[in-house]
Amino acid sequence: MKKTLKIAGAATVATAFFLCCPQAKAANLVMERDNTTVRVAADYTQTNRPPVPERLFSSKAIEKEIVRIKKLLTNPKLAWMFENCFPNTLDTTVHYRAIDGDDDTFVYTGDIHAMWLRDSGAQVWPYVSFAKKDEELRRMIRGVILRQFKCILLDPYANAFNDGPVGGEWQKDLTKMIPELHERKWEIDSLCYPLRLAYEYWKVTGDKSIFTNEQWLETVRSILRTFKEQQRKNDLGPYKFQRVTAVSTDTQPNYGWGNPIKPVGLIASAFRPSDDATILQFLIPSNFFAVSSLRKAAEILDKVNQNNDLAKECTELASEVETALKQYAVNDHPKYGKIYAFEVDGFGNQLMMDDANVPSLLAMAYLGDVDINDPIYQNTRRFVWSEDNPYFFKGKAGEGIGGPHIGYDMVWPMSIMMKAFTSRDDIEIKTCIRMLMDTDNETGFMHESFHKDDPSNFTREWFAWQNTLFGELILKLIKEGKTELLNSL
Repeated sequence: MKKTLKIAGAATVATAFFLCCPQAKAANLVMERDNTTVRVAADYTQTNRPPVPERLFSSKAIEKEIVRIKKLLTNPKLAWMFENCFPNTLDTTVHYRAIDGDDDTFVYTGDIHAMWLRDSGAQVWPYVSFAKKDEELRRMIRGVILRQFKCILLDPYANAFNDGPVGGEWQKDLTKMIPELHERKWEIDSLCYPLRLAYEYWKVTGDKSIFTNEQWLETVRSILRTFKEQQRKNDLGPYKFQRVTAVSTDTQPNYGWGNPIKPVGLIASAFRPSDDATILQFLIPSNFFAVSSLRKAAEILDKVNQNNDLAKECTELASEVETALKQYAVNDHPKYGKIYAFEVDGFGNQLMMDDANVPSLLAMAYLGDVDINDPIYQNTRRFVWSEDNPYFFKGKAGEGIGGPHIGYDMVWPMSIMMKAFTSRDDIEIKTCIRMLMDTDNETGFMHESFHKDDPSNFTREWFAWQNTLFGELILKLIKEGKTELLNSL
C-alpha cells in the first residue's frame, strides 16, 4: 500500500524491503505497533485480537457475527483467522468521536496514522450490512462518510489526510501541500470510494441525513469539477506532482504533468490505487469505477435531493467516459481475444498488465463495474492470472498478482481474494482460500504481500484493509451456501 514501508515479522522480511528500497536503513524496519499484537500461533485457540479494553471500537452486531461464523466453521485455523481479521479495522484503526455535535470518524490505514480515502472506504465497507442492527456501528460508518466529504472539500486531489494540520513526511513534495494533507497523489479511486460507501450506507440504512446539507452537494460538485479538469480537454489542469526521490514510481515526469495524453473523454489519473505513478495516465479500471460511482451519485441526487441538474451532470459525464472506454480500453490480444488494457493514452498506446490494488482489472466485477459474465472481462481475467501479465508471480508458496510498489516475486493476498470474489468455480475458490491460509506465516492475519516461494518473507504484518477484506470474503462464501466448501479445507 503506502510507500513508507514499515516491515515486520521474520528477519527474512528484510530481503524484500531492501530489494524494493536498497537505500533504506535498518531503523525503518521497526513498526509502530499501537494496540495490534501479532504472534506466531502455537495453536488456534488464542485470539490475536487486542484485549477488550484496548480495542478502539466495539460493535455488538459484529461480535455476535464472529461467534456465529466460528460455530459454522469446522476448520480451526480458518475460524481463528476469521476472528482475527474481520474486526481488525474496528479493533485497531477506527477513531470515532463527535465534532460540532455530529458524527466524525477518522480511520488509520493501519500502521500509518493517516486516513486514505480509498482504504477507509474499503475498510469499513464489510460492516455496512450490519449497520441497521447496531446504532453505534451505524453512527461510526456515518462518521466515516462525513469525514470523507470534509477531506474531499479540503482538497479533491489528495489521497491521504492527517487528523488535523499536523504536517508529515511528504510536506516537501512539489505540489500544493497543506498541513492537513498526508500525501497529495491524484488517484481517481480516491473520489470513487466515498461515493460507493455513501450509496451503500443509504441503501442499507435508509438514512438520508448525510445528503441533506450543502456539504454533500459541494462534494459532488468538487468531484465533477476534478474529473472534468482531468479529462484535460482544454489544458493540463491545475494538478501536478513531483517528489525528490530515487524511486521513479513515486513521481511524475514532464515536470509533474505526467506522460502525454490525448483528450478523448477519459479521466487522467496521475497515480494508481497502489500509490504508484501511472505510465499511461488513462487508468482503465479507475475509469470504469468512475462511471459506476457517478451513476450512484446521480441516483442519490435524483431520489433524495431532487437536484435534477446535478444528477444529469453526473449521468452525462458517466456516459461520456463509458463511450470512451468502449473505444479505447479494449485490446485485441492474439492469445486471449478482446481484453481490457490496464492503461492507455488516447494516442493508441496501451499498457497490458494488472496490479494487485483495487480497483484493478481483476476487481472490476467485484466492484460491480462490469458484469461478471462479460466475455471481455472473462478474457481479461484469464490474462491477468497468467504469466502473460508481467506482474503475475507463481512460486512454491503461492501465486498471484503483485506490482511495482513492492517489486518482483511479491504476491499480494488482495489479488488472491479478488480472484475468489470473482470466481464461478468452487475448485478455484477452494484453492484461493487454502493459499490465503497457507501464506499467513502462522500469524492469523493477511499481509500486504508475501514472497512467492517463502511466506515468512512478507511486508506489513498489520494491514487492516486486507484483514477486513478476508473477513468479507468468508462471509460472502457462507452467505452463498459454500460453508461445506470452507469446511472441506
